[in-house]
Amino acid sequence: MDSLTEQASTVRFGVFEADLRAGELRKNGSKVKVQELPFRALKLFLARPNQVLSRDEFRHALWPDGTFVDFDRGISSTINRLREALADTASNPRFIETVTRTGYRWIAPIQVVAPSDERVSNKGIGARRAAPTVQVPVVQQPRYSKKMIWAMGAGLAVLAVALVFVVKWRQSSLSAQRTKGSSATIRPVHTPSPEVEELYLKGRYSWNKRTPEALHQAVDYFSQAISRDPNYAKAYVGLADSYNLLREFASMPESEAYGRAFAAASKAAELDPSSAEAHASLGFIYYWSKRDLAAASREFERAIALNPNYVDAYHWYANVLGSSGRSKESLAYLNRAQELDPASPSIRADKGIGLVGAGQRDDGVALLRQMEGSDPNFISPHSYLAAIYLGEMDCSDYLTEASAHARLQRDPDKLALVQAEEKGFASGGCPGMLRSRLEAQKKRYAQHRVTAYELGETEALLGDKPAALQYLRLSLAQNEAALANLRACSYFRSMYPEPEFRQLVLDAGLPPLS
Repeated sequence: MDSLTEQASTVRFGVFEADLRAGELRKNGSKVKVQELPFRALKLFLARPNQVLSRDEFRHALWPDGTFVDFDRGISSTINRLREALADTASNPRFIETVTRTGYRWIAPIQVVAPSDERVSNKGIGARRAAPTVQVPVVQQPRYSKKMIWAMGAGLAVLAVALVFVVKWRQSSLSAQRTKGSSATIRPVHTPSPEVEELYLKGRYSWNKRTPEALHQAVDYFSQAISRDPNYAKAYVGLADSYNLLREFASMPESEAYGRAFAAASKAAELDPSSAEAHASLGFIYYWSKRDLAAASREFERAIALNPNYVDAYHWYANVLGSSGRSKESLAYLNRAQELDPASPSIRADKGIGLVGAGQRDDGVALLRQMEGSDPNFISPHSYLAAIYLGEMDCSDYLTEASAHARLQRDPDKLALVQAEEKGFASGGCPGMLRSRLEAQKKRYAQHRVTAYELGETEALLGDKPAALQYLRLSLAQNEAALANLRACSYFRSMYPEPEFRQLVLDAGLPPLS
């Protein structure tokens, strides 16, 4: 760390002042609330202005060796919280500039005040604009007569009386507004203990792996955080997000997963109505569980308004838009999510399937296959490629991807289904594979282990439209969550002209087919 900032007690920049010894940030003399990790990041920035700092350097500065958390998410969260404290933005930075694929850089001029002699040193002139050296003149204090002192005192007294009148008038006005219910209650920001925040970050680290074991571990970490601090909204959000993914990556029943997720996300929004994370989680559930596009859109847009840099809000809203037929908007939101988190494999995978949905099939498949090559154990590319190949009746490639997907998900039902499909394909090609698939699904449907929607998919692929419609009507009657995919699923493409199918799309609460 720079020797000057090591010795300094105060560093000034713009209207802000950082007291490095006290760990305090002030704006125009008033204290600004900032947590420990964002303040550590600020100290690192102020020690090395104009230098590109890597994410690895932040990791070493923020956490001791031996700490196991989701460092990428933790660093992004820390920088976002620091930006919030400084009223800074990633899109138009005044203090912190994002250096794509590398890290961050402090771009504002700073003034370092050494405690020994209170001398001020200008350094760190921002790369975007130069700042003149600030000279602090010594001002000789004037002498005042007794009459002047009396006059100033009388003037201050009058000013004080006027100030009291204004304050009381303002309080009366605010009280009346609250009585009418036109003013929202301002809630204090809840600050968890370092122990609870570490449990939360460990949960996010596990959640981001998106494996069955890691997601169950994430639930455990978030539950521990809640048990230690029942008022920590972010821990409830993490719990909701884990249940949402356990449905997809670990075959948790939809009714169980979404019910638990909705309860946790609602509690988070109750504890902190200004939580972008809570609103984004609710948006996810409103669409994929309830097929309420209007409510989902309101929640996602609210989340983005609260935090324009919250990556999951863009990511999940993009998937909802793609499923509802708005593919161009979906890709725009995915691109924004990727700008905010370029390293996220889940965003890249969803962009791959999004490209296919937008008519850029070859680009999407190439991206997903590239991801398979770099990380064969990541589930999403296998799942998406299996769906693409099955829709195209490329049965050989489908079986390869479906087998990998079932193996990574550790789902015995899916493994048994793929084995039945492989036998059918060996004896009867694609038609034999689909017949074997249907037979195996019907057996499991009788045991409540397969949905009516899945049977509808297979019947549509076999070309039996009446049977497909029958199962889809049954799926709608049972309010199966999978119906959220109905409009965008390529397996039903041959049924798009059918009036009954088009009406079923509307009955499911989805936008009409064009």
